[in-house]
Amino acid sequence: MAAACLLFPMITQKSFAERVPRERRLRCYNPHTGERLNVCYWHNGRYLDEELKTVNHFFRDFRTESVSDIDVRLLDLLHALFEKTSDGNSLHLISGYRSPETNRMLRAKSSGVARKSLHMTGQAADIRIPGVETKTVKMIAVNLGLGGVGYYPRSDFVHIDIGRVRRW
Repeated sequence: MAAACLLFPMITQKSFAERVPRERRLRCYNPHTGERLNVCYWHNGRYLDEELKTVNHFFRDFRTESVSDIDVRLLDLLHALFEKTSDGNSLHLISGYRSPETNRMLRAKSSGVARKSLHMTGQAADIRIPGVETKTVKMIAVNLGLGGVGYYPRSDFVHIDIGRVRRW
């Protein structure tokens, strides 16, 4: 009995270790620039600085070419969402980082753009996943419960952010 008690923690730790992914990867396509991204940004419990720079460039404001740091919590949210929805396709990034200039321009055209958009702090993304209905992406994002989720069926994208949990 004592031997079984000593072995139990090792068995539990091994089982847990087998379930924890060793890497977090993003596979994305930007329809505005035609660029593709396939990067492992987290490995063995560490965010990888050079790969994060690559992600920051990919998520840049394509209108102004402005680059900003993308919050790793957003990347982790995108990774979790992608893991639950993808069959190997790339996530399409419609909008990542937005400069204040771009945000003002978009706000002038649409009442659906927030004055203090989390896009301007690298904490939001507008996405679609080919082969997965937009309403399904929305439902999965809502069920993750990790931030805001906006559903835009006419434009065929879902807004996700790492702000407070809310939906629209």
